Amino acid sequence: MTTPLIDPFQRAINYLRVSVTDRCDFRCVYCMSEDMTFLPKKDLLTLEELERMCSTFVRLGVEKLRITGGEPLVRRDIMTFFKAMGKHLDTGALKELTLTTNGSQLHRFADDLYACGVRRVNISLDTLDPDKFKRVTRWGRLENVIRGIDAAQQAGLRVKINAVALKEFNEDEMITITKWCAERDMDLTWIEVMPMGDMGEEDRIGQYWSLNDLRRELAKSYTMTELSERTGGPARYVRLEETGQKIGFITPLTHNFCESCNRVRLTCTGELYMCLGQEDMADLRAPLRASEDDAPLEEAIRKAISLKPKGHDFDYSRQVVDGQMTRHMSHTGG
Repeated sequence: MTTPLIDPFQRAINYLRVSVTDRCDFRCVYCMSEDMTFLPKKDLLTLEELERMCSTFVRLGVEKLRITGGEPLVRRDIMTFFKAMGKHLDTGALKELTLTTNGSQLHRFADDLYACGVRRVNISLDTLDPDKFKRVTRWGRLENVIRGIDAAQQAGLRVKINAVALKEFNEDEMITITKWCAERDMDLTWIEVMPMGDMGEEDRIGQYWSLNDLRRELAKSYTMTELSERTGGPARYVRLEETGQKIGFITPLTHNFCESCNRVRLTCTGELYMCLGQEDMADLRAPLRASEDDAPLEEAIRKAISLKPKGHDFDYSRQVVDGQMTRHMSHTGG
């Protein structure tokens, strides 16, 4: 039996998030600048290399694989990669294959994703107001995302909405978004904005809306019951008794979730980040390309996991953005 991946703090690493591209058809204000310079295509891992890389992680005990970007569905021929990963679901080695998407291309791929074994998708959506949506995404159109949600649900995919809590932007939509998700039988997770990358004129402190404040506001309209449920990620969940829906909170700032971290992130260039909020990374592309034998790659993965830090250093408490990362979220994968 292959020895599982255990980090220095005795956390089993069984969850891999993979960015298959840094490109996106949106330019969300908390994710990237409007005039982004993307990586040359020659620097990206090929889909075949991504398949080999992810298959190695599965062999080493990864049971959950989340595909991210950028926007993963803008990568050409991406369904060939999903089909290859779906084979690990068939063997039982992989327990879940899923993705995070902005929903813009989902109407094209929802049925194919379901056929590959995907059963859940996370869709990033911060507002239901078309004008505000265009403002926060810069290039996006809300009607395309709604069409993607419709297609996903019709295909049998369970949809969860991820909403980034943005001060003075979607505070007034908290109840509206909650009710809309309940009407469509979709779960909802709120996420605190994280200090990732230079946003140009965007002010991180100005964007930050503490989820402690959001929860207090939500409690004025709903009875919340804490849930012990975990889905393999960082969210903490409550049930709204009036609607029965599940609401998640991802709080890297007000309550960091590092003690239970079971995941690492692979970029589209083969860099492995052991922590979203630290700059340390391991280059896995070199051992991948150096030999057709997977042993050097396995050794490099194990060495990287042995260096996984205890946690990140994000901190807004002193009204400065401590722990800010220079790389954008789209580079690491959301």
